[in-house]
Amino acid sequence: MPLLDGLKSRISKQMGNCSSSSELSKRNHRIDVEIEKSKRDEENSIKLLLLGAAESGKSTVLKQMKIIHDNGFTESELFQRRTMVYSTIIFSFDALMKIVEALNHQFTRKDFNDLAEEVRRMANSKDAINSLSDVFFHTMQEMWQDKFVQYAYQRRDEFYLPDSTKYFMESLERINVKDFTPTEQDILHTRVSTMGVIEVNFTIKNKLWRVFDVGGQRSQRKKWIHCFDDAKAIIYVVALSEYDQVLMEDGATNRMQESLQLFSQVVNNKYFTDTNVILFLNKKDLFEEKIMKDRSLRLAFTSYTGPDHNYKAAIEYIQNRFFLANHVPNKQIYCHHTCATDTTQVRFILDSVLDTILSSKLKGCGLY
Repeated sequence: MPLLDGLKSRISKQMGNCSSSSELSKRNHRIDVEIEKSKRDEENSIKLLLLGAAESGKSTVLKQMKIIHDNGFTESELFQRRTMVYSTIIFSFDALMKIVEALNHQFTRKDFNDLAEEVRRMANSKDAINSLSDVFFHTMQEMWQDKFVQYAYQRRDEFYLPDSTKYFMESLERINVKDFTPTEQDILHTRVSTMGVIEVNFTIKNKLWRVFDVGGQRSQRKKWIHCFDDAKAIIYVVALSEYDQVLMEDGATNRMQESLQLFSQVVNNKYFTDTNVILFLNKKDLFEEKIMKDRSLRLAFTSYTGPDHNYKAAIEYIQNRFFLANHVPNKQIYCHHTCATDTTQVRFILDSVLDTILSSKLKGCGLY
C-alpha cells in the first residue's frame, strides 16, 4: 500500500471515514501554511555573523546592537550583570598587580599585600563574585592611587592589561554602594570571553536581523565556520590597539598578525565567497594614544616604512594590509574605524552597515 494510502487508512480507523478525510485536508492545509510562513520568515530574516580574535571588541559591538536596536537592558538585566562588573574589576586589578610584580616592586603596607593576594585567589577561582566588601573597595582605591601602581599602569603597553582597567578603577567609589546596578556603559566595559555562540535578534525595516557572536579564542574557531554558510554578511572586528601585544594563549604570537591571519581564513573561505564583509578597525582611540607615543607600528609590521607618531598613516597601512588579505575577485570589503564603547558613533556606523547589507540583499533578490 502506498505511504499516503496507509496514512489515510490509519487516520480513518481513528476518526471515521468522513471526518478523517476532512481532518486530513485541514491538517495538510495547516502544514502548507506553516511551510509558507517559514519561507516568508526566512526571506524576511538576515543572518549576520560577528567574528574576530579574542578581545577584539566584537562582543561589545553585540551589546551595542542590543542597546540601540533591541530596547537595551532592563533594570533587572542590569542588576543581574553586576557580577560581570565585579569579575572584570578583579581580573583587571590582578593583571595590574602582575605588572607591579614584573617590575619587582614590593609593597610596604601589609593591607596592600593582603589585597593583592586575595585578588589573585579570586581571579583564579571559578566562583561567581556577587559582592565585594567596603574594606576591599577602599583598599583597592588607595592602591590605585599608589605612585608605583600608577607607574606600573603607565608601563601597561609593555604588558597585558585589559582596556577597561582605568575605567573601573576610577569608578570604584560609584560601584561601592548597596544594591549596585550597573549602567549600560559599565556593561559595555565588562570583559567576558565568548564561549560558543551568542545570538541577538532585532527587527529593522520589516526585517528580522539574527546576529551571532562566535567565540574568538583559538579553541572555538574550528567549531563554527561551516555552520554559517548562509550568513548574509560578516562583521569582522580587529583590535587596532593590540598591534604591540602577544596572545595570552602562547605568549609569543603578535595579536595583530593573528587577527590578520584569521581574517584571511574567513574572507577567502569557500563558505563565504559571496558573503558581504564589513571590517571594523576597532579601539581606534587606544590605537591613536599608542601611536602618538613611542610604540611603533613596526612591532607588528616590520615592513612598515611610513612615519612614526602618525595616526592617519598607521591606520591606513593596517587597513590596506587587511584589504590585501582578500584573494576573492570582485569581493568588496567595507571598512569602518570604530570605538565600540562609544554608543553615538556605533549607532551611526551600524545604521550605515545595516543599510549596506540590506541593499546588497535586495540586489541579490533582484528587488533593488
